[in-house]
Amino acid sequence: MGCFTFIKVMMVLFNLVIFLSGGTLLGVGIWVTVDGQSFLDIFGAISSSILQVVNVSYFLIVIGAILLVIGFLGCYGAQKESKCLLMMFFTVVLIVFIAEVAAAVVALVYTSVVRTLLTAVVTPLLKDKYGVDMSFTHIWNVTMTEVKCCGLNNYTDFNDSLWYKDHGTYPEPCCNNTQPCTYMAAAESKVTGCFNQILEEIRTHAGVVGGVAAGIAALEIAAMVVAMYLYCHL
Repeated sequence: MGCFTFIKVMMVLFNLVIFLSGGTLLGVGIWVTVDGQSFLDIFGAISSSILQVVNVSYFLIVIGAILLVIGFLGCYGAQKESKCLLMMFFTVVLIVFIAEVAAAVVALVYTSVVRTLLTAVVTPLLKDKYGVDMSFTHIWNVTMTEVKCCGLNNYTDFNDSLWYKDHGTYPEPCCNNTQPCTYMAAAESKVTGCFNQILEEIRTHAGVVGGVAAGIAALEIAAMVVAMYLYCHL
């Protein structure tokens, strides 16, 4: 019983941290959605991360909600010694684990598929929102400047965009910040797209990325093992 009690307490504390972390991410995601400009003003220095390729606010909201559910099920289930909640916790973590493995396999093996999917989502946003939505424009300006890239694939992502129609030029990072960034200047600059740059960064720091991924996977497996241990001993 001493071992059971210790594991139960650790389960409660561990999932309490997950629950609070999920609440924090959810709150930040809602903040970015409601008032993205003030968020970017505060955290602009670190705003060139990979999360900027997608809508960071929705990403944070989804991740925060998932962590909230996992944290609640694990913490409350262990505290109340509920077999039902512990099994739900195990199932949710298992689904997340399988989804992560599947996403990693797709990202590593089918890079072209990932590029196609991102192009289908991001390119229309660049054409319609760049230069119109100030928060969106600021995110991409910082990203392209810091990462030294242009668009998702290259400068052609801005062809027929509202920005190009209004200004007749491409964003300055597409020409290594030289003005004016005309079609010829952008083509001669040969600035690569942000997808290639981010992919190269991931490959350069493959050890760190792999270590973090392995650590997360190990935590998830440990959580499932502990949940099943508590479930079997109730």
